[in-house]
Amino acid sequence: MKYGYLYTVVFALLILLPISASAATTFEVSGWMPYWRAATSSNDVSPHLSELTEINPFVYSVSSSGTIIDNGPMNVGPWPAVIAAAHAQKVRVVPTVMWSNGAVIQKILSNAKSRQALETTIANLVKANGYDGIDIDFENKPAAIKNYFSLFLKGLYMRMGNKLVTCDIEARTPIAAQYYGMEIPAGAGAYANDYTQINKYCDRVHLMTYDQQTVDSQLAAVAASSSQLYAPVADPAWVEAVVSLAEQSISPRKIIVGIPTYGYEYQVTAYANNQYLYDILWTFDPGYALQIEKQYSVIPVRNSAGEMTLTYTPLASSTAPTGPLSVGSMDGLTAAAAASLYANTYNAHLTFNMLDWSDAQSVQSKIALAKALGVRGVAIFEFDGGEDPAVWNVLQGVKQ
Repeated sequence: MKYGYLYTVVFALLILLPISASAATTFEVSGWMPYWRAATSSNDVSPHLSELTEINPFVYSVSSSGTIIDNGPMNVGPWPAVIAAAHAQKVRVVPTVMWSNGAVIQKILSNAKSRQALETTIANLVKANGYDGIDIDFENKPAAIKNYFSLFLKGLYMRMGNKLVTCDIEARTPIAAQYYGMEIPAGAGAYANDYTQINKYCDRVHLMTYDQQTVDSQLAAVAASSSQLYAPVADPAWVEAVVSLAEQSISPRKIIVGIPTYGYEYQVTAYANNQYLYDILWTFDPGYALQIEKQYSVIPVRNSAGEMTLTYTPLASSTAPTGPLSVGSMDGLTAAAAASLYANTYNAHLTFNMLDWSDAQSVQSKIALAKALGVRGVAIFEFDGGEDPAVWNVLQGVKQ
């Protein structure tokens, strides 16, 4: 394996280091706890704190004026108890500050006064509440803001002292794979996150390795060539490519691989020559898939991405075929081949629904991948009581 020599060198160096320094080799397990499901999330996590290194209450956001909004609020409800329990078990509490209004982010961060005020506000929030750090999740930023966002991280890092700064960043698909079989457009590869600066000013880097869907055109083309449906939440092959690309600029000892616990439902249209169009309907927790299984008497199968999938034709669907085919009682792999055959034979298209989701086994496979890649750990998105309950069995003994 390509990392074998690296492991040998690292191991040899660790022997020479004091014990306190070798602690940096620990494998961490963290997870987000959404404020909109505070009660179920707390009930879900509290009995299993011993399996975690860190919890990330997904609670804070930023207003249009650059002030912090406490969506919890964190001083009432289940939050004080779960935070106290976490600290009692030496589990870090690093809440998330989320922000997705790209235009406002650019306005606030491109102004030195408002940018520095936000840095100070966040640092004071962490210290006043006794948190162990902060998790910065600023999404939908325009590429033009790259330098200003780097300045923000630098200023925040300086203000945080010994508190952790964690950054949530996009999963970059290699350009050649993203535009496989297509002309690469102008501007491809222009990003709002400067990985080099993030490596300097972030103690942990959450790679958001989920919501893959159809972004990797090369993997999608391979699947379609054998009449396989392919719109995963996170294929391990894609995750490995994303991590390998990130490791060119970010230390593996800072990288935390994001692992999803949810799924997507698509309306799939099959055309001739193994062409499939995927329209996202919504996200769901695994319990919804169980309802569909029972309602339509379908059996899910594990697909080529290691996730669970099933297909069905909605009872009220006006697109359900009246001719020789219905996918309502087929597994996902058979349905894809049958739909493609139908499209080729009748020079028509066929529409049906597909569910693709992450269960405990797919979570386990990504943990194994993260360990093989030598990264710092994994972060589960999310713990809200709706994930496959067996995920907690998978997490036993994972942190080191």
